[in-house]
Amino acid sequence: MKKGVFWLIILLLLGCKAFQQIAGGVYGSAGNEHNPTQGVISPGAYQTIEIAKDQVYQGNLLLVNKEYPVHKMGVKSDVVHLYQNEELVRGYGLLDSSIQASESVAKAFLEMVGAAQKDNVSHFMINSGYRSFEEQNQLYEEMGPELAMPGGYSEHNLGLALDIGSTQMKMEQAPEGTWLEENAWKYGFILRYPEDKRAITGTVFEPWHYRYVGMPHSAIIQDHHFALEEYLDYVRENEHLSVQVDGETYEISYYPVSRDTTIDVPVNRYYTISGDNMGGIIVTLYPENEKPQQE
Repeated sequence: MKKGVFWLIILLLLGCKAFQQIAGGVYGSAGNEHNPTQGVISPGAYQTIEIAKDQVYQGNLLLVNKEYPVHKMGVKSDVVHLYQNEELVRGYGLLDSSIQASESVAKAFLEMVGAAQKDNVSHFMINSGYRSFEEQNQLYEEMGPELAMPGGYSEHNLGLALDIGSTQMKMEQAPEGTWLEENAWKYGFILRYPEDKRAITGTVFEPWHYRYVGMPHSAIIQDHHFALEEYLDYVRENEHLSVQVDGETYEISYYPVSRDTTIDVPVNRYYTISGDNMGGIIVTLYPENEKPQQE
């Protein structure tokens, strides 16, 4: 009798564990483009990973503006002097030899410039990239609050932003500016401060300022004509999204994070995790066998 009770308890415990795995497997599955749906993955398809609270302040989707400053842990760790890395400077110019940028962002820019050359658009120049907090403060003092942000409140302090120019004319009239507006999203970049989004971004129109966020986020932002602020609100409000880009399905999930926690991710899919700098993280699942762009 006692042995029978023992095995009954074991079976009940195993049943509870299986239910927990299934419940943890609810995710955004393929449905209408850009509309969230839900589905259940079979037990055993997920692994549990630990998320530190500090992850909120790290990643390619961080919001940086007058309300949300850069945390030093959010600065890209692969910042390099472009002038000293000739393999990263092909097909475009540098304003001067002091310009720095995240190596991964520079590689994405290099790929983008190569694509533009095939369309006979080839007069790109990087005028500014990564800036230290001290450099940003100096620029703020020289240019004032209308044209610059103080140290710690600029995307340039992250290493994710590039000021891109044309060697021929101002970006508003340049073929390079037009090409970027239409194509930069394909390489993970967004025009960060559009002319009609000043009330949302709090920043004047800057046709030269491009921010790396990565795919599929850049595609959704382009499709909906979002400012980054609007996109992050969109993800947070929906919590689970399924989007299709070029026929491939991506899953995007938002999780609020107030302390160290755990989440479940598939064992057979590439994924990225980025904080939003506001209290949450965004997990992006890529199509099978597809790796993220530049991380």
